[in-house]
Amino acid sequence: MPRAIQITAFGGPEQMQLVDVAVGEPGPGEIRIRHHAIGLNYIDVYQRTGLYQGPLPLTLGMEGAGIVEAVGPGVTHLQPGDRAAYASNPPGSYSDVRVMPAKCVCKLPDDIGFETGAAMMLKGLTVQYLLRRTLPVEGLQPGDHVLFHAAAGGVGLIACQWARALGLQLIGTAGSAAKCALALEHGAAHAIDYTKEDFVARVKEITGGRGVKVVYDSIGKDTFERSLDCLRPFGLLASFGNASGPVAPIAPGVLAAKGSLYLTRQTLFTHIATRETTQAMADELFAVVRSGAVQIRIDQRYALADVAQAHRDLEGRKTTGCTVLLP
Repeated sequence: MPRAIQITAFGGPEQMQLVDVAVGEPGPGEIRIRHHAIGLNYIDVYQRTGLYQGPLPLTLGMEGAGIVEAVGPGVTHLQPGDRAAYASNPPGSYSDVRVMPAKCVCKLPDDIGFETGAAMMLKGLTVQYLLRRTLPVEGLQPGDHVLFHAAAGGVGLIACQWARALGLQLIGTAGSAAKCALALEHGAAHAIDYTKEDFVARVKEITGGRGVKVVYDSIGKDTFERSLDCLRPFGLLASFGNASGPVAPIAPGVLAAKGSLYLTRQTLFTHIATRETTQAMADELFAVVRSGAVQIRIDQRYALADVAQAHRDLEGRKTTGCTVLLP
């Protein structure tokens, strides 16, 4: 029988169990896909712990690539036998095969491998909506500085490369000298080891005291307040994750006092709510990857059955680049 990783209670990595599941036929607007590779993302941790709660029992995973086995009524952009990849709600990619909504599943170009497809969709589409759609009020032009936390992670390394391709001066933060070197290797203009340097002071030094137009922050609690201090007047703090914990409430007057700042909390799944938007964003992602401007670095591979160790390594900040699970 097909297998899946499920949880029956929220908690630590030990809650994840490999179980046999029954997989039926796709209904209207659905497909059945057999995975060749599965993406690992920090949102999976949030769902496992219950920070983002879903109905139990819950099969985890938001990203995968494989072969379409069957399509339901009304699905016209995919056919059985197509190579495909996705980032999509509801969760369920930690599995051999699944039935899922078709609207966020895209045909995978023949020259992009399954592991790359599984590693790039959620992370790459996240970078697309950040750098191309989540912009400060004054916009971004070549030469502008942006601050990107966790620059050596899967999202961060894509962002370093894509920002370079756009002519932006990306300042990345990371937790070791080796991770900073990795960010620089992938296109960051500057890298700050936050364990040894005051990133606010370094940002001000790099920008001649002005600050950056935008901070992209997936860390959350540990960086939020100091991220605000990195912004120039009318700058934007784009929060898109909570790796260190959720951010405490903030009084609007704080934004006024720090320079009439803007604050937004973004999520990928608002951006890919329609089939048309998903495809347009994916087309741009595929184009930058196929051009070579963005390369998808996969530094860790785990068997699906070893997903608990993958989660421990991710939470322990032992990973770099992207991680895939192999059924």
